[in-house]
Amino acid sequence: MRRFDYHRAADVDAAVLLLADRPGAKLLAGGTNLTDLMKLGVEQPDALIDVSRLGLDEISELPDGGLRIGAGVRNSDLAAHPAVRRGYPVLSRALLSGASGQLRNLATTAGNLLQRTRCRYFQDVSKPCNKRRPGSGCPAIEGDHHNLAILGASEHCVATHPSDLAVALVALDAELTVRGGDAERTLPLTGFYLPPDDRPDREYGLGHAEVITAVTVPALSFGAVSGYRKARERASYAFAIGSVAAALDVTDGVVADVRIALGAVAHKPWRASIAERALVGEPAVVESYERAIDAELAAARPLRDNGYKVGLIRRLVVATLAELAGDPELRS
Repeated sequence: MRRFDYHRAADVDAAVLLLADRPGAKLLAGGTNLTDLMKLGVEQPDALIDVSRLGLDEISELPDGGLRIGAGVRNSDLAAHPAVRRGYPVLSRALLSGASGQLRNLATTAGNLLQRTRCRYFQDVSKPCNKRRPGSGCPAIEGDHHNLAILGASEHCVATHPSDLAVALVALDAELTVRGGDAERTLPLTGFYLPPDDRPDREYGLGHAEVITAVTVPALSFGAVSGYRKARERASYAFAIGSVAAALDVTDGVVADVRIALGAVAHKPWRASIAERALVGEPAVVESYERAIDAELAAARPLRDNGYKVGLIRRLVVATLAELAGDPELRS
């Protein structure tokens, strides 16, 4: 077993200072992903900084109708919160589809967003992996890639991001509040995940000595008309092979506004901006949904064994939007 130090941060500033002093340190909150990766030898921190007791566990309703979610809010608490269930059911549904009850009781909001890929080559230290060891290669491209990326990938990495919650938050234009040194900054979640390019090991727009303190969900007038749909390889707890988070505003049979994000198709939760633009002003009917998602998926570049995801995502999006629009024939 590799030795590591353990520190319990007294507050956020203390956590930032500890990170700054220890380049090899990692933050520990719920630990549901980090400890697994440590057991596999993928993560090898020389210190763990416990941030689970910093008081970042509150959910606040903002005056304009938005939400501020503390970075340390447990997934179970977020999924069950009345304001979330009432105004943003897409968040509850994403969380409840994302893990077992035991894991939701431990996992935190920020930790969920910072999950690392479940690509088998990344998790197997005996195999090359550009995300784990830059320049070593990406065997997934010719190997087992049936559940890897069809959008936004590169010749260096075709891994997918595993979070369900992140997909819902991207659809809702969520923003992160980040503390580092004496400064605090805000950045959109849509721009938080970095493209795989030639350094896929660089995954987030977050400095080493920075700590996520909160996630803000802006007010959305039609947030209550939202949902999350997930396909997986078994009925019990499993990571997605495709998912969609959506919110829909239909007025007089026409799409007035829409938000769509896709999961398990790229290195990040994929905001379907092309599909959104194609839908606004169109009749809220299945043909409109199909044309819109086809326009989005025109950029897909499936590999040998994951082309099925194109059709899968198409069906998930159409079914989700039809359900939100109240179409009784297309809810299944």
